[in-house]
Amino acid sequence: MQYVDGYVVPVPKKKLQAYLRFAQLASEVWREHGALEVRECVAEDVKVGKLTSFPRSVKLKPGETVIFSWIVFKSRADRDRINAKVMQDPRLADMDPKTVPFDLRRMIFGGFEVMVKA
Repeated sequence: MQYVDGYVVPVPKKKLQAYLRFAQLASEVWREHGALEVRECVAEDVKVGKLTSFPRSVKLKPGETVIFSWIVFKSRADRDRINAKVMQDPRLADMDPKTVPFDLRRMIFGGFEVMVKA
């Protein structure tokens, strides 16, 4: 059964190009280590909800946007193996919270089993 890691992160709009470069590199690394698919999406029609929403989930600040992304794996076991390799990859070794183009503290992430694939 396929497995998906999902992420929602706030990114300052002035750092979108830096985030794009980071995301392109990270997606190459994940794919090289065996991920089936990587998607990075920038908010285009995302409103602040009364109770909850993507902007509320990451405590979006003025001048920021929301990135919604996911990585698809063959299985949970594959995901665990691939993520271990990715975390050892020197191309991503310098993920210092002070230098990445987004706020790691407000990132939401988790792993999900695929229920429906159409």
